[in-house]
Amino acid sequence: MLAETICSAVSAAGLGIAAITAYRRRFLAATRIAAYSLVPVGLVLTGAVQWVVDTAFSPSAWLGFGLLGVAWLLFMTTRAVERRSSGTRRERKAAAAAQRSAAESGASAPAVGSAQRPQPKATAADDFSDIEAILKKHGI
Repeated sequence: MLAETICSAVSAAGLGIAAITAYRRRFLAATRIAAYSLVPVGLVLTGAVQWVVDTAFSPSAWLGFGLLGVAWLLFMTTRAVERRSSGTRRERKAAAAAQRSAAESGASAPAVGSAQRPQPKATAADDFSDIEAILKKHGI
C-alpha cells in the first residue's frame, strides 16, 4: 500500500513538472518528462511493484539470488581457467593423440646425421652496433 502511494506521488510530481515545462513552450521535453512520470503508475497497475516488494522482503528469494550469483561466479571462473589453458578441449585431445602417435612411431628420436649446430649467440657489441650507427648518422 505504501509503495503504491509513493509511486502515485512521484507520478503526480512528474506530471506537474511536465506541465510547467510545457508552459515554458518546451513541448518535446515536457512530453518526455510526462512519459517518465507515468512509468511508476504503470508499474503499480501491472503488479510489478507488488512483486518487487514481495521479493525484497522474502528470505527464500534472497537465497535464490545468492545461489544464482554463486552459479554465475563458478561458471565465469571455469571459463577463465579454460581460456588460460592451451586451446579448447578438442585441441588438447588432438595434441595428446599426436604425441602418442609420434612416440609409437619412433619419430621422437632425432637422426644422428641431422643434428643442427646451434647458432652462436650475438655479443653485446653486435647488439649495440645498430644503435651506434643510428646515433652517428644523427651526429650524436
